[in-house]
Amino acid sequence: MIFIGDGSLLWRAAHHARDTGLAVDLVCTGGRTPIPPSAEKDRIRVVSRTDPPGAELCALTGDGVVWSIDNPFILGAPLLRSGLRVYNIHGGSLPEYRGIPMATVAYAILNGETEFAATLHEVDERIDAGPVVAERRFPIGPRDGFEDVMVELVEACHQLFVDHLDAVVAGTLTGRRQPAAPSGYYGREAISQLGAHRDHPRYARATDLGLFEDFFPELAKAWG
Repeated sequence: MIFIGDGSLLWRAAHHARDTGLAVDLVCTGGRTPIPPSAEKDRIRVVSRTDPPGAELCALTGDGVVWSIDNPFILGAPLLRSGLRVYNIHGGSLPEYRGIPMATVAYAILNGETEFAATLHEVDERIDAGPVVAERRFPIGPRDGFEDVMVELVEACHQLFVDHLDAVVAGTLTGRRQPAAPSGYYGREAISQLGAHRDHPRYARATDLGLFEDFFPELAKAWG
């Protein structure tokens, strides 16, 4: 089993898999956050790189499973056509909220959504568009801000991984094709454009970073 991504969610998942007796063959990280000391303690092999990993991973995994969690890389055709089973934990409802969680959360609040979701999906060559395997939904309260929704989303993402890990390894999950519409993509450009909505009545809630201000200083600067 190989993990590709970054951040605390990635490491929580890798350590959970290791703690349940599964082989973690490699963690491939983009280096945005420091590698925790626990990785060395658990003897997890770690590779830090700036370019997307390719099909060479085939030789490194014993079960043919790849997890994409908080992944900064766009995975290319050589990897996705290699025969490996690649799954992504996505921070948002699909297909309505494709993109990066910092943006999906902010726009979900801005758009007046009353619930949101973490989504487990198969990865294909389109961004966040592969077949959906499962989702974990939660409500957005009328006073919830960015911090509130992001905390719920992080926990929903991890629980989605925990709940479906064994089935992924066993190969018993079946994905369903995402509907063609409605579909929305919220990437880096959407983050920079959010400031144009400062007069929106939900703007303050959508940009209330709270404890995440230290993690996303670029957002505090763009939205402050």
